[in-house]
Amino acid sequence: MNYSKIKTALTIAGSDCSGGAGIQADLKTMLANGVYGMSAITALTAQNTTGVTAISEVTPEFLGQQIDAVFSDIFPDAVKTGMISNAELIDVIAEKLKFYKAKNIVVDPVMIATSGARLISEDAIETLKEKLLPIAAIVTPNIPEAEVLSGFRIKSSSDMEKAARFINETYGCAVLLKGGHRIDDANDLLFEHDEMTWFEGTRIDNPNTHGTGCTLSSAIASNLAKDYDLKQSVRLAKEYISDALADMLNLGEGSGPLNHGFMLKRISG
Repeated sequence: MNYSKIKTALTIAGSDCSGGAGIQADLKTMLANGVYGMSAITALTAQNTTGVTAISEVTPEFLGQQIDAVFSDIFPDAVKTGMISNAELIDVIAEKLKFYKAKNIVVDPVMIATSGARLISEDAIETLKEKLLPIAAIVTPNIPEAEVLSGFRIKSSSDMEKAARFINETYGCAVLLKGGHRIDDANDLLFEHDEMTWFEGTRIDNPNTHGTGCTLSSAIASNLAKDYDLKQSVRLAKEYISDALADMLNLGEGSGPLNHGFMLKRISG
């Protein structure tokens, strides 16, 4: 790899002190996918594999200063957003990304943690819909998040198609609707340019799924940064996350993290 020409990506998200999700998962994923990762932190969280016990948000002003510091020096080839808990922070992010004409924006609409903790306010959801989704290249909701964004109940593959089309037509961005293990194993639906593409996944019997959504969206952003098109970016991201889950890392007392650096075993022997 020619590191003088390495692509760059920025994650705007919350910190996970236990390392499995959020900023920490994003940066690990970006490195594993050959991209130089940078971060702007929206909140500090006290959390581990069993749940979130405290959240301390940064001020909108400080978040803006972090984003300015990145864009004014190392302009990212892609941007991923994750946990953004209030409307004021979303306002700042949308304003800054439009000002800098950011490209390849991937929005992971984080609403509920794997542990079940709610991570976003109601007014923030409305601001996300109004200001962030319209400037995104793609949004990556799971089933519950897609139900919030579309207003539809999703119980089947056809429901997924209906919701993905609605989100795309309403907000103007491509949609990767993640089926997870709730519908058709791990099959995900990409809707872009009035075209639906199903990505078949393999059920991996691993209860440790902490940070999978963060990881997938960061891998997609990394691939977009490297100039892959959307379909290829999603396909490669799904392959990466499947390998990370299949490594069967088992840490913590709850839903543990996946192994973002599974390939290092191959390097070190």
